[in-house]
Amino acid sequence: MDPARQTVLVVDDEKNIRRALRMVLEPEGYTVTEAENAEEALKLLEVEPVDLGLFDVRLPGMDGLTLLSRARELWRDLPVIVISGHAETTDVVEAMKRGALDFFSKPVDRERVVVSVRNALARRSLEEKVKDLSARERRFGDEMLGESPALQRLREEIAKVAPTNGRVLVLGESGTGKELIAHEIHRQSKRSAGPFVKVNCAAIPSELIESELFGHEKGSFSGAAARRRGQFEVAHGGTLFLDEIGDMSLSAQAKVLRALQTGDVTRVGSERSFTVDVRVIAATNKDLEAEVREAAFREDLFFRLNVVPLRAPPLRERLEDVPILAERFLQLAVRENGMRPKPVEPEVYQRLEQYRWPGNVRELRNVCERMAIMSGERITAEDVPDQVGPRVAPAPAAAGSANLSRYGEVPLKELRELVERDYILKKLEEHDWNITQAAQALGVERTNLHKKIKQHGLSRAGRGSGDQGEQ
Repeated sequence: MDPARQTVLVVDDEKNIRRALRMVLEPEGYTVTEAENAEEALKLLEVEPVDLGLFDVRLPGMDGLTLLSRARELWRDLPVIVISGHAETTDVVEAMKRGALDFFSKPVDRERVVVSVRNALARRSLEEKVKDLSARERRFGDEMLGESPALQRLREEIAKVAPTNGRVLVLGESGTGKELIAHEIHRQSKRSAGPFVKVNCAAIPSELIESELFGHEKGSFSGAAARRRGQFEVAHGGTLFLDEIGDMSLSAQAKVLRALQTGDVTRVGSERSFTVDVRVIAATNKDLEAEVREAAFREDLFFRLNVVPLRAPPLRERLEDVPILAERFLQLAVRENGMRPKPVEPEVYQRLEQYRWPGNVRELRNVCERMAIMSGERITAEDVPDQVGPRVAPAPAAAGSANLSRYGEVPLKELRELVERDYILKKLEEHDWNITQAAQALGVERTNLHKKIKQHGLSRAGRGSGDQGEQ
């Protein structure tokens, strides 16, 4: 994290000490906030995230050791350095037991302070990187694997947007790896040392989403037994990933819009706002433009989020990546289930590459796990589930030639339009005119399908225009 964005809270009842520490730290690029006692410090910590605390042990009222314990309750990972005017061993030992990383004595020595602060923040950064590496180890198999043109284009787009502060809206069908794209943007960004926090907007009840995002005060609603930090606070200095944002309630959308506009958030039940430094990446499998037209999503929030749209390509558009992905998923399944590595016959990958994968990468991963578990000493074509399709792909030329005579003698361009019209109508009827499902089956965006329905004058009998059948 850039030191210019790192805030140090200095707590000391001696004004000269606070001023001396400010004069040491600000030239090094740190932002310094001050408090002259523990009570004032706690009020600051409740409303403003900080990166490091410098606490005097001997404070009027609540002492520095108690402040240390209380501060770690609010911010569990907050690094703290204690200052001792008397350098009593018992105080230092107790401070270390309570989680302090270092201590130094008064009077303040400039070099000692700079080294101590730098080391404490570097240690915090290293701990966060270790956590991230551990998370990556748990996510083994979730890398952006593949060499298809569609994936190469996506990598190029990520490389351009990641180092900037631009907001990104990741669009794509379920199972295409939108969270993985958000992780990759964070990894390549200047915030990579900061936290990556995910909020699944579809999994949180609408009445709790505001508390999840912005936190709440004790007693602000039934069940709020204690103050709680929101995910905007947790993500301070890093990236907040709002997954399935199309399912967020309109009231929560209004608060997210305010946070994006001003950088300020307010806990539920509080009248005080505070500033957070967060990059927001959002994702959805919905057509947000259509949601805006239907007044289900705020137009102003859509424009705020849609600065750089990225599309996660469905697996059917990069089938050449299937063998690479399948190999990794099979390794993962064997590893997670405590099995020995199993040889895989080439025909397995050939069959997997022929399938259209309506469930995308998520479906491929499930199929691979099933094959790894249910197969014998080696994985053969017989272990590929029937859902993946025929063992031999049908010849494309023979598939529809028997039905072409019904179109008569027409120009090629007109024939193409007729075939397209009939195929779209067939898929619409197969999915009971559910536009979203039909679009997925056809491999097109919902907006494009709407245009095709209008272009071909398609309608559902007894239902008026095709738009009326959308669900």
